[in-house]
Amino acid sequence: MRSMRRRNFGMVTVGAAASVIAAPAGADAAARDRDTEPVAASGRNTVIRGVILAVHGGAGSIPRGSISAEQEKAFRDGLEKALRTGFDLLQKGRPSLDVVEAAVNVLEDDPNFNAGKGAVFNTDGEQELDASIMSGKDLRSGAVAGVHNTKNPISLARMVMERSPHVLMAGRGADIFALRNGVAYTTQDYFFTQRRWDALIAAKNRATAAGATGTVGAVAIDQSRDVAAATSTGGLTNKLVGRVGDSPNIGAGTYANNRTLAISCTGTGEVFIRGVAAYDISALMEYLRLPVQDAAARVITEKITALGATGGAIALDPRGDLATPHSTNGLINGYITRDGGVVTRLFDDETPAR
Repeated sequence: MRSMRRRNFGMVTVGAAASVIAAPAGADAAARDRDTEPVAASGRNTVIRGVILAVHGGAGSIPRGSISAEQEKAFRDGLEKALRTGFDLLQKGRPSLDVVEAAVNVLEDDPNFNAGKGAVFNTDGEQELDASIMSGKDLRSGAVAGVHNTKNPISLARMVMERSPHVLMAGRGADIFALRNGVAYTTQDYFFTQRRWDALIAAKNRATAAGATGTVGAVAIDQSRDVAAATSTGGLTNKLVGRVGDSPNIGAGTYANNRTLAISCTGTGEVFIRGVAAYDISALMEYLRLPVQDAAARVITEKITALGATGGAIALDPRGDLATPHSTNGLINGYITRDGGVVTRLFDDETPAR
């Protein structure tokens, strides 16, 4: 492998490395050329080509100048670490399920994001964690909701998929299932961060539940062109005990199908559930033959907003086209292409809304 090179294009981090992700056998020259285009436009919607892994850190607003240089670096470093971790697995020929799980593990362990270590507090001052994972190859999926004592809920969600006959397990039962399958018990103290505690106090003073930037997700394509998706979150600050959003709901916050796409959503979970957002995008692609950027924009920036909510998504089709629509001012996200180029996007003006 040739040596890594880094360059800065404004605030976007770009790297280059040798690629082992090949175009599918029999692909014609035009398709190969299209796959290697870094960015192209389709009408009013922007699509990014040649992506094999994308992650997000939540929909929300981060205007330039609103955070310190140190905070910006911490966010970008977290996104890039997740992408590099997943890319290394892809280089080794590992399946997309392994890749999205590993990428989300990195973000769950990072206190800057609202998942795992950095999860927000509910109204009782505790963390209740939700996660889901899905394989596009065979539509297998697993999810957990309201987990209290598991460090990496996305890994537990995969365990539910692979070691139980179920899709979704919740609360105490999910934590017990984790213990029975060798997952170490994690005390609630592990999840404490001062920033999230301060946010809880502020929300209680307003007597509201508040959204929190930081829900995380990943979508990937492996060498067999199988796609997978994963999402993990702590939910809403000051949420009622037992509240469950879209993240652990297959078809609402997470979906993967080799015929269409892998997608991870973030935003007002109740409305994403009502709109069956993730599956709706897949259905538009499968039944109306819409390209990923048009299908994702129609649901995220039109349907969901018409239902009175905001949010965003990372949506990756099996050809490597990535769409990142959002109706919030911004969407924290990043992606890595087949040649190892990394882009992280943090501020409101870095990711086009559609």
